[in-house]
Amino acid sequence: MPDRAFDYATEAFSFIESLDRLATPREIVDALSKSLSLFGFENFIITGLPSPRETFEQVVLLKHWPTGWFDIYTREDYVRVDPIIRLCRNTVRPFEWAEAPFHREREPGAVEVMERATDFRMKNGFCLPIHGLKGYEACLSMSGIDLDLSSRTKPAIHLMAMYAFERARQVLLPDISARIQVLTARERETLHWAAAGKSAADTGEILGITERTVTAHIVSACDKLGAANKTQAVAKALQHRLIEV
Repeated sequence: MPDRAFDYATEAFSFIESLDRLATPREIVDALSKSLSLFGFENFIITGLPSPRETFEQVVLLKHWPTGWFDIYTREDYVRVDPIIRLCRNTVRPFEWAEAPFHREREPGAVEVMERATDFRMKNGFCLPIHGLKGYEACLSMSGIDLDLSSRTKPAIHLMAMYAFERARQVLLPDISARIQVLTARERETLHWAAAGKSAADTGEILGITERTVTAHIVSACDKLGAANKTQAVAKALQHRLIEV
């Protein structure tokens, strides 16, 4: 039997490689839908988090949602009471939908949005908040009935989702994606080993530098790439071919 952890990593990098050949939003949606289905996901959306003056429709980048649910969600303005969206604004950590808190008695709107979603086979989900250093807020939220979420699958899903977001933004918002600064050789090396799953300590041993120095290079790379964390920096570096795996 093949090692499933290896399979997950292989699928993630195969997906990343395929995205570079896609030039339209429809192609990205189809590719992401196919890859996420391997983990049990049936629906997903890549969206910004709207300000009070913006509507939900204005900030959606890509979606693979049931038509009826999108119509209901926008008509009822559920984005204002959705506990998933609220948690996205307050964390950079990927989370399962069940981890998004709300009070069933004091927040009837939150109860309604979560319960009505189940009518469209959106019972369980996984969400990746995306926060840029400039304050850009977005998320990739995905859902289904029977999900394969574990300590082995989540890192692969995380990287795939971040890369899909960067590719979608590159296609839909090219002016934003063009603002990428050049990385130093050490910054590229540390991100390369991060993409390979190495910790800062592991990378330090490989490169013959201290763990603290590795961390400093990664922080600098994050700053140049406008990334809020290491995973987002890796996704951007791969997207712009600054590193290879």
